[in-house]
Amino acid sequence: MSDFLRWVSLTHTMRYHAHYKTAGEGHVYQGRFKSFSVQDDDHFLVLCRYVERNAKRAKLVKDAEDWRWGSLYRWSRSSEPLPRLLTPWPIPREANWIRRVNEPLDEKEIDSIRWSIRRGSPLGEPGWVESIARRLDLESTLRPRGRPKKKLPNESRLLRNES
Repeated sequence: MSDFLRWVSLTHTMRYHAHYKTAGEGHVYQGRFKSFSVQDDDHFLVLCRYVERNAKRAKLVKDAEDWRWGSLYRWSRSSEPLPRLLTPWPIPREANWIRRVNEPLDEKEIDSIRWSIRRGSPLGEPGWVESIARRLDLESTLRPRGRPKKKLPNESRLLRNES
């Protein structure tokens, strides 16, 4: 399913840009489809908070639920228990969800989410991330991009002399 959605997103984006001559413009079409494993419900909720508070973080609105194009806007204003335009979540939202979304995430959470988005690495506790990356052959997503730095010739000699 992930590969199919990536293909649909990429194909649609390319056709849209070709038709409207807008390559590189607009936030919706800036990046490709992203998909990565998430450890558990707690990490899923942190990730959802990150996504739903994007407009607030960008200072486009005072409160996250005021962003008309976000799902939180629809959920917070709908009289329907499950708005028809939105898919139900796999887990229930916290009772105080809107307040939680408007609270800032800590830097560690933000850095971890951004790394997963950039690299496609699993999101979770370090031990779980390493384990699932090994199992899914995603170890390269845990390392910085590029070739490993070469050791200096003297460096290996120094290491041997220390022992």
